[in-house]
Amino acid sequence: MIMKNILLFLFFLVSWIYSSAQHGEYLNNIKNYRVKYKAEHEVVKDNEKKYFRFFPVSFKYHIKADFERIYDTTGFIMKTSGKKTPKYYKYGRLSFRINDKLLKLTVYQGEQLMATDKYKDYLFVPYTDLTSGEESYGGGKYLEFYIKDIVNNKVWLDFNKAYNPYCAYASGYNCPIPPRENDLNVAIRAGEMMFAKEH
Repeated sequence: MIMKNILLFLFFLVSWIYSSAQHGEYLNNIKNYRVKYKAEHEVVKDNEKKYFRFFPVSFKYHIKADFERIYDTTGFIMKTSGKKTPKYYKYGRLSFRINDKLLKLTVYQGEQLMATDKYKDYLFVPYTDLTSGEESYGGGKYLEFYIKDIVNNKVWLDFNKAYNPYCAYASGYNCPIPPRENDLNVAIRAGEMMFAKEH
C-alpha cells in the first residue's frame, strides 16, 4: 500500500513538472512572438511602439477547436473600413468552448490571396467579442492559420496571438470588418488590446 502511494505521488509529481515545463515554454513563445510582432510592425513608427498593449497571457485561450469544412463556391463581399470590396469564401466553421460556453467562428479564404503561391492556403478568422470597443479595438481582431494546421478536423486557436487590423493605428486602410456571424457574445481577454494612442 505504501509503495502504491509512493508510485502515485511520483506519477503526479512528474506530470506536474512536465505540465509546468510546457506552460513555461508556451509563455516564453508568446513573449517572444510579441517582441517580434512589435519590432516588425510596419505601420507603427518606432517612437510609437510603446503604445502597444496586450492582455496577460492566459492558457485557457489556447484552444483546440473542432473544424467543419464548408464548400462555398459562391463567395461574398466582405465589408471593409474603406472603399475596397474584397471577395471571400467561407472555408469552414470552428466550434470550441470558453468558460463552458459553446462558441462558433467562421473561417474565410480571400479570393486575391488564393491566387498567390505564398498565401493560397492562408485562412482568416476576423471576430469581435464583448471587449471590442472597450478594452480591445472596436473594429475587432484577427486570427490566422493555414490549411496544413488542420489535423483530423481539429485546429489550435491561439487567442493570445489575436492581433489588431492596421486601422487600429492609422487611417486610410481597407480593413475587413468581421461579419456578424463572428460576433462572439463573450469577453475574450487575450491577444492585443486597444492601441494606447489615438489617431
